[in-house]
Amino acid sequence: MRPDLLNPLFAETGSLKGVGPGLARPLDKLGLTRIRDLVYHLPERFVARRPIQNLDEAGVGENIVVALTVQEHRAPAGRGPFRVLATDAAGNFVAITYFGRAAYSAKKLLPVGAKRWVAGRLDQFGQSLQIVHPDHVVEDSAELLGQMNEPVYPLSEGLTQNRLHGLVQQALGHLPDLPEWIEPGQLDRSGWPKWADAMRSAHTSSAEAARDRLAYDELLANALALMLVRAGNRNRVGQQLAGDGHLRAKLHLPFALTGAQTRSIAEIAGDMAQGAPMLRLLQGDVGAGKTAVALHAMLIAVEAGAQAAMLAPTEILARQHFATLSRMLAGTGVSIAILTGRDKGRAREATLMGLLDGSIHICVGTHAIFQETVAYRNLGLVVIDEQHRFGVGQRLMLTQKAKRTPHCLAMTATPIPRTLTLAQYGEMDVSRLDEMPPGRQPIDTRVIAIERMADVVDGIGRHIEKGGQAYWVCPMVRELETEDLAAAEARHAALAARFGDKVELVHGQLRPEAKDAAMERFVRGEALVLVATTVIEVGVDVPNATLMVIEQAERFGLAQLHQLRGRVGRGSDKSTCLLLRGEALSETGRERLALMRETQDGFRLAEEDLRLRGGGELLGTRQSGDTPFRVATFEQITRLLPVAHDDARLLMDRDGGLASPRGSAARVLLYLFERDWGVQLLRGG
Repeated sequence: MRPDLLNPLFAETGSLKGVGPGLARPLDKLGLTRIRDLVYHLPERFVARRPIQNLDEAGVGENIVVALTVQEHRAPAGRGPFRVLATDAAGNFVAITYFGRAAYSAKKLLPVGAKRWVAGRLDQFGQSLQIVHPDHVVEDSAELLGQMNEPVYPLSEGLTQNRLHGLVQQALGHLPDLPEWIEPGQLDRSGWPKWADAMRSAHTSSAEAARDRLAYDELLANALALMLVRAGNRNRVGQQLAGDGHLRAKLHLPFALTGAQTRSIAEIAGDMAQGAPMLRLLQGDVGAGKTAVALHAMLIAVEAGAQAAMLAPTEILARQHFATLSRMLAGTGVSIAILTGRDKGRAREATLMGLLDGSIHICVGTHAIFQETVAYRNLGLVVIDEQHRFGVGQRLMLTQKAKRTPHCLAMTATPIPRTLTLAQYGEMDVSRLDEMPPGRQPIDTRVIAIERMADVVDGIGRHIEKGGQAYWVCPMVRELETEDLAAAEARHAALAARFGDKVELVHGQLRPEAKDAAMERFVRGEALVLVATTVIEVGVDVPNATLMVIEQAERFGLAQLHQLRGRVGRGSDKSTCLLLRGEALSETGRERLALMRETQDGFRLAEEDLRLRGGGELLGTRQSGDTPFRVATFEQITRLLPVAHDDARLLMDRDGGLASPRGSAARVLLYLFERDWGVQLLRGG
């Protein structure tokens, strides 16, 4: 249960003065539903304002505060801006300019003949000075004295800086006095302020110490929660599953296992033979053979008399895994079934009965395989594919599906630098597939200017005439008025006009059945070109597809480009990836595309992605919102996480864990950052 002293922070933002239904909507869009969310909604930057006597003292582009006397209102003849002409103390003219509805309040704010203090950015329009949409217009300069260093917050439509700033100031008035959870020596070495002081400081200045303190709190909460999960897992009663190898001996795979695969299988087998349930992450580059390793793990469970389940994030991926595993298991006598949200009627009932009586040994599916109505006779192993799509809470949910906690093998094809692996998966042991199976040919990667689009389309034509298939990936589903981005729907229409019904379209906004039908046509070879968004980033396996075109490739992160490129090169034929770049290419974009040409080592690309762009793209978080951190930047993660991890270990190993005085403060920290599943697990373990 959450400690009472945190209740003020978890009160609804609707309890603040001035927050009604109209303001609640834009706050909701930003995820600011509680006082806690507001105080952790930190400024993006600060605007430093300089008070001046006359406009000659200021430079164009500078943020100023100046006293002005209103001389004249100039309403537009048509749809132009509303201008208020004013003079400073020296008689210099400036136009205060308003566009749209804001013009209605200009006359009231700035009546002719009145003196007003105006804060804003000084710009030039032609030969004249102007301030467009001033940030503040007040009668008394004292109202602006506290805003010479003004915070700028992320906003949503319907919310202004002034309004949000006022709400944050209200929220800061609710800060409770919290106990100190950071180890005293660390606090002294860093020179960090106390929690409440750091919070107030972070909203009034760009002081690094305050920001670092708040980021460290979040990293410490995460590290501690993951350690509690790990400790709780060791205390749980699992099944000792030691297979005798009789089913694995019947496998006739079309390839020999690599050294990395053999090593990973041995690590997994060692874990599964222990009394404590396994919690292991299998990291493997695109095409490194994770599925074969997972199959060996599942067969160990079946050989030992247990069942195994494989969880995939999408129905497309689940059905593909089912087809691949069914082929691999042919002749072994192992029964495999699929279960997704779309399966209904007698087929679903038969699968549920088979899982309950144990006649189905392996079940593949989406989250539907863990619904309340699904019961297993003896679930011994859960394999989670594309682990970054599932959170720790979902991993813990799996423990409810068996009398004894099943072993858990999580897999990801997103290579993650070691620092971020610790942040994301600190409760798990890690196996790495760091070598590729023999016979896999490197993918020929080329960067081509968008001006050569016609040549690329002609190349697609020659490619499909020879019986090949191709992907064409766009950054978004449809074009927006404000963005000139390649849109999948428009590209599909253009290619379909050229190649007819050989072109299919897949994106995340399609109905699942329409998406699956399009994918099936491509998998069967009835469609030869698949236009898509990044919905095909993982799991699509069509060996005959040997050409990948990625439009406006500079807009994707390195890790995502690598994932998309990995959709080709899955057969024995030579594959090609064309990176179509836009006209305006930044230096970072140029470097990123050059790296894609230079290397196909996903782990190296992941490290470079972190260096070039930060970890958002690396973890897929800017696309999917799946970051575990709200406060800490990736620069802070790299710098502070090892220290936070050591501090968490010190608390657990030396300072008495959560039962100690510092541990009591750490419990507050876990609830503050909603990592209380760590506390729940400790209590339940």
